[in-house]
Amino acid sequence: MTDSSEGKPQAAARPHRQQRVGVVTTAKMQKTVVVAVERLVRHGFYRKTIRRTSTFMAHDELGARAGDRVRIAETRPLSRHKRWQVTEILERAGAEAAPVEL
Repeated sequence: MTDSSEGKPQAAARPHRQQRVGVVTTAKMQKTVVVAVERLVRHGFYRKTIRRTSTFMAHDELGARAGDRVRIAETRPLSRHKRWQVTEILERAGAEAAPVEL
């Protein structure tokens, strides 16, 4: 007899999924936010550092609002455009910009 848990991949054995930190630009949809992620890229010829922005649609169960800094992680395809999920709200938008305590 073998244990039924043997041979099956555990949640911890799942490959490491990509994570990004960005700012919520749009939060007008139900349970979906648009997150802008900036990265710095060096120009191939001029060697100047350029700021590039990518936008991702992410599933949001935590209630992020526009202007919040959030961490998103890769997930299975949830809809036609959503491939990311909000895992943590790092900083709320506002004058004080205090970190979120959950």
